[in-house]
Amino acid sequence: MMPLLTLEAASRTYRTRHGLFGKPSDVRAVDRVSLEVAPGRTLGIVGESGCGKSTTGRLALGLETPDAGSVRFRNTAMPPQGSAEWPALRRHMQLVFQDPLGAMDRRLTIAAQIAEPLHIHNIGSPAERAERVAALLRDVGLRPDQAARHPHELSGGQRQRAVLARALATDPALLVCDEPISALDVSIQAQIVNMLADLQAARGIAILFISHDLKVIRQISHDIAVMYLGRVVERGDPDTIFAAPIHPYTKALVSAVPTPGPRRRERIVLTGEPPNPADRPTGCAFHPRCPAAMALCRAEDPPAVTLPDGREVACHLALTPDRIAA
Repeated sequence: MMPLLTLEAASRTYRTRHGLFGKPSDVRAVDRVSLEVAPGRTLGIVGESGCGKSTTGRLALGLETPDAGSVRFRNTAMPPQGSAEWPALRRHMQLVFQDPLGAMDRRLTIAAQIAEPLHIHNIGSPAERAERVAALLRDVGLRPDQAARHPHELSGGQRQRAVLARALATDPALLVCDEPISALDVSIQAQIVNMLADLQAARGIAILFISHDLKVIRQISHDIAVMYLGRVVERGDPDTIFAAPIHPYTKALVSAVPTPGPRRRERIVLTGEPPNPADRPTGCAFHPRCPAAMALCRAEDPPAVTLPDGREVACHLALTPDRIAA
């Protein structure tokens, strides 16, 4: 199946300055990231805060331009913002925000906000738009009477459903969900995740789902990409990665996920903090915190290799299978 979205060795660097007279420095938020999302499938991106997940999502939507590499949608290069092709492309890809209340206009009713993308893209007549809004409310589990309410009159879960309805208004092919459930209660989180899965099955939408919660990522994703300091360090099938993670960072993340039953996975506690992106360590960026670091890890940045089980790992240990179990 041809991918809908392709990031190929995409990088994004920002120039920062500390203080008025401080020396400028480069912060590489995304470092040579290669990912694919196919229609009807979900790619989950997971990692600590500051690892580059959200920047990757913005690159996928064309809201950021890569310094190197490329981003393609339907095998066509992402057009620059402000170009004639840009508005037409925006209709086919939408962003679901982390904070539903902050993403909505508190002065407008829910119906008006869901209809707004239809007005922007000149889709349908007024009667057809009203009919479309009513159908979207049903699809996301909101009642007809809630259409006339304002955002502050809804619960957090209901607001997120309304944000999702607005994102679906133009019938997009791609949804980028950036921490869409982190602000919700656990029971509501499960409802939103199940609803996303149902909508994907019914509409064939591709989803790029960004989260720090590995349990949620495993539940909703067909593929997982683990990011650390701007780079994908392990990518593959969720069941394979959870059963036998290879990269030491992935092992630490998976060990922190609670498991039911008497058998408990030994918890791996990482020491130290992630390095400063403006002062990246030499070699593998993870080596200052890695319990299995070798001299090679401190000297050389590991290449991404594809293993026989289909997953991709950027770790020197993956090149020497006899060391993985050590």
